[in-house]
Order: sequence, then structure tokens, then C-alpha cells
Amino acid sequence: MGPGRCQAKELPPVYGVDEVNNNSLPLQEALKDDTRIEYHRNHLFSLLRAIRDGANVKGYFAWSLLDNFEWVNGYAVRFGINFVDYNDGLKRYPKNSAHWFKKFLQK
Repeated sequence: MGPGRCQAKELPPVYGVDEVNNNSLPLQEALKDDTRIEYHRNHLFSLLRAIRDGANVKGYFAWSLLDNFEWVNGYAVRFGINFVDYNDGLKRYPKNSAHWFKKFLQK
């Protein structure tokens, strides 16, 4: 083992967390969140490599299932894989990333 590396058993558990966001966009634009898909794909691939290298990965958390209220930004930013229409009874619309996650989890 080279310098600067430690044994996998010495590493703490790892939990991947999604911190991707996009600014408030019109519905049709917000549903096209392909950058979020790329973000998750890249991070999940990196987690797979880490697991193969012996990292103690316990989970991966995608923030968030739904657009929500953030204490700092209110409703101005959208983190969810499902768009929430705050002006139409909180109707939900799956973004491209929601469809991608569904296919990913079914594999």
C-alpha cells in the first residue's frame, strides 16, 4: 500500500449525499434536469469504485424526493427529483431524474 493510503477497514462508513440544485425554472425546463442525472450517475459510479476498493459505504441519499422549502432560500431553489407546483395545489411532476432513478433502481 502506497504512502497516504490507509487500510479500508480503518475508514469510517461513507454515506453519499446529493447536493445538486437548480434555480426556479418554468415547469417544462425544470423537468429537463439532465445535469442532475449526470451528477448521480457519476457519484454512484464513484461509490461503486470505492466499494470495490474496500470502503465501508452504507448508503446514498438523493436530496430530495420533492422540491421543498429551504430555510435559507425558501421556495426559490428546487432540489427534488419531482417538481412541485406551489401555485396549483402542490401537484407533482416527475423530472427526468425521477424516471432515471426508477430505471436505475429496477436494475
